[in-house]
Amino acid sequence: MAKWDGALRALRSRNYRLFFSGQTVSLIGTWMTRIATSWLVYRLTDSPVLLGVVSFAGQVPAFFLGPLAGVWVDRWDRHRTLIVTQVLSMMQSFLLAVLALRNVITIWEIVLLSLAQGLISAFEMPARQSFVIQMVDRREDLGNAIALNSSMVNGTRLIGPAIAGGVIAAVGEGWCFLLDGVSYIAVIGSLLAMKITVPQARAEARHILEELYEGWRYVIDTVPIRSILLLLALVSLVGMPYTVLMPIFASDILHGGAHTLGFLMAASGVGAFASAISLTLRKSIVGLGRMIGIAAAVFGAALIAFALSRSLWLSLLLVPLTGFGMMQQMAASNTILQTIVADDKRGRVMSFYTMAFIGMAPFGSLLAGFVAARFGAPATLLLGGVVCLAGSLWYARQLPAIRRLVRPIYQQLGILPEIAAGVQEASVLQTPPES
Repeated sequence: MAKWDGALRALRSRNYRLFFSGQTVSLIGTWMTRIATSWLVYRLTDSPVLLGVVSFAGQVPAFFLGPLAGVWVDRWDRHRTLIVTQVLSMMQSFLLAVLALRNVITIWEIVLLSLAQGLISAFEMPARQSFVIQMVDRREDLGNAIALNSSMVNGTRLIGPAIAGGVIAAVGEGWCFLLDGVSYIAVIGSLLAMKITVPQARAEARHILEELYEGWRYVIDTVPIRSILLLLALVSLVGMPYTVLMPIFASDILHGGAHTLGFLMAASGVGAFASAISLTLRKSIVGLGRMIGIAAAVFGAALIAFALSRSLWLSLLLVPLTGFGMMQQMAASNTILQTIVADDKRGRVMSFYTMAFIGMAPFGSLLAGFVAARFGAPATLLLGGVVCLAGSLWYARQLPAIRRLVRPIYQQLGILPEIAAGVQEASVLQTPPES
């Protein structure tokens, strides 16, 4: 029981409790919209290419605007930034709902509204990632807060797609968008109820290009940050598009419908949720560097097996492994980066994290759409899985250098006190990740 109490220690902070509860409600709606959007696009167009185009539009702003957004996030008040971005996201969902419920929505309106949401997210994601440290009263709870964020994202991933499948089958995609818009009220309310007591670390403002270059050099010159982000970018490019192609597998490969898509996405969420829970139960972040490479290999192998499956029950058993591997890599990467980064560069580094994780995915989605149209969805995922495996082998070769450079930082933070005292209990930044 004590172990589970420790897994929830970040909830001792009032602000984080508010955020956790409000965001949980909002994320259920977000997952419903993701499923409804992909199903609506495929129903309207029957085109793998347009599935890729819509995903590209929704994520590409994170690639082009991510680094600049990071500079502004380090300057702006992150609390206010989050409130503004959540209100804008709510308005986008309501507009989607109006168009879909009136049966006048077209593919190009979906593309434009996805692009609008991508622009909002380019600022919202680094702001949210960087704001976590201000929501916890104890810095030693930061890692646990990141881990609980991942649990929240993937717990809602179990619920949202399952609900969306039923709602789409019963009354159509528009109601998913409407419920998503309503769900934003919870997270906006939680942000407004917060009392911020932890000050935001800010460096002296300089020319935006100078600050951008400083953040870029910091990422490039720091071997652990550079290696982690490169592997994350590779996996996002060739592996993450499996979710974009999932309607094709649900409909054409496994011969199902909206319910099948919901079950597949929920099954992926089961694996990701199990991964996040395992991370909340960790007593130290030591060993997460090795886990990043292992997770990428698991993800790649699961993609290959899923691509070869033609059975629904076998696919439902394999998809959780993709979710597990994806979450382990993303969460472990997030935790290590948040641990070793300098506070005044946190927004910029997390914007590059967003760029690697979210910003690369649209190019992968667009590429996957064209490859799937030419060679089929199974062959596309098979190739992606092979490249992910190759990336994990490259990362394994970088691991000794990463350990050598990270170890002094861990010692300084008290994460490796066992080197001096032989005690493993005093890990300052315990447990992992986020989305």
